Amino acid sequence: MRFMIIVRSTPKFEAELSPETADEALMAAMADYHEQLAQAGVLLDASGLQPSRTGWRIHYEGTTRTVVDGPFTETKELIAGYTLIQVRSREEALEWSRRFPNPVGEGQPAVVEVRQLYELEDFSDSQAIQRFKELGVGGA
Repeated sequence: MRFMIIVRSTPKFEAELSPETADEALMAAMADYHEQLAQAGVLLDASGLQPSRTGWRIHYEGTTRTVVDGPFTETKELIAGYTLIQVRSREEALEWSRRFPNPVGEGQPAVVEVRQLYELEDFSDSQAIQRFKELGVGGA
């Protein structure tokens, strides 16, 4: 079972001009946590995302695609980073996510969301699912 631990963005994260402004104690706590995940054999990937001003969104309406450049003002809808883990159960994912360091710093309000990823086995077998399996994506 794969789960994504999603770090919600904040106005502070969106305002950062470079990674050098990151809090050293927080970075150390994150490194410790991710080392524990790696030692347990459950860490698949983890990364922070640059502020939304460096990104864009594609809006779909009918057959039209419109590109909208960042920044995006509604930070509660933005993601600042993620950690992807593979565990045996929802309970194990819950236990690991409870240990995730506060991404804003201890004592500060923050939100970390955890979502389970779909696996290809969750879908009915079809030609399209076989194509994904051949690509080696989607938990294949």
